Amino acid sequence: MSNDGLATAATTAVRQCMALDASESCVIVTDDERRPIGEALYDAARAVTDDATILRYPPGDQHGEEPPAPVAAAMAAADVFLAPTTKSVSHTRARGKACEAGARGATLPGITEDVFVTGLDADYDAIAQHCRDVLEQVEDAEEIRVTAPAGTDITFEPGDREWNTDTGIVHEAGGFSNLPAGEVFVSPVTANGTYVVDGTMRPHGLLEAGETLRFEVEDGYVTEISDDEIRSQVETAAEEVGRDAYNLAELGIGTNVGVTELVGSVLLDEKAAGTVHIAIGDDAGIGGDTDAPLHLDGIIREPTVRADGEAVELPR
Repeated sequence: MSNDGLATAATTAVRQCMALDASESCVIVTDDERRPIGEALYDAARAVTDDATILRYPPGDQHGEEPPAPVAAAMAAADVFLAPTTKSVSHTRARGKACEAGARGATLPGITEDVFVTGLDADYDAIAQHCRDVLEQVEDAEEIRVTAPAGTDITFEPGDREWNTDTGIVHEAGGFSNLPAGEVFVSPVTANGTYVVDGTMRPHGLLEAGETLRFEVEDGYVTEISDDEIRSQVETAAEEVGRDAYNLAELGIGTNVGVTELVGSVLLDEKAAGTVHIAIGDDAGIGGDTDAPLHLDGIIREPTVRADGEAVELPR
């Protein structure tokens, strides 16, 4: 990976996504395995402000684990934070308290150098406009139907749940995003039908041509899973939280036109323009009411999306 590629992506993150100002403080939080990305972001921040800091710690054991206390304190004291880490700090108390204290920030969970360069080699103002265009078409619909060539045919009812946009533009105090960004998403009240993943899904990564994962959904819960490994993950979660592990958690529409092909990273591939992703499990962080110890996104290629029967124009 060229240093130029990392530097360009880091500059996009610092200047366009976060709009860091010379008068502001910026903290980069990283770990031993993401050091080159952390250092590229620090260099980009240092080019803007004298008040830049980089903190590095050993990678956590699991997503959602709290960072060390000095890291949490620095995040809360900063104007801007960026966190390229192996394990996600998106849903930690440290991240939440930093935003409550007025910091604006972005987490880059599980980011690799390839994904960083690909996902941030984009015009985020254009991505934000694509988000607004999609939102306008879906936000008032009572029913969203998704079909796709691999066999998906599923209908969602958002009910009174609010649609969200992940634009990557974080210019307001307390604001927060994942990077790379680019999606419009909702936690539906209920859903019925079949969805067939033919893109990317953990733990498999990018599926091979012709390989699919099939899910049956009734009344907002997944009732059948064709894949043994994914079924086992959900069954293990169900031992802890029961039926909530099978919750149909999310419908998302990708809007990042910089992502032209799937690479096997859920973080990046779910943002790819012209794709849809559907998730099982936790939705408490995105407007739902289900707490579960998993959130499994599956990406669907070449979908057709209809809002109350009208075809939705997807960014390509």
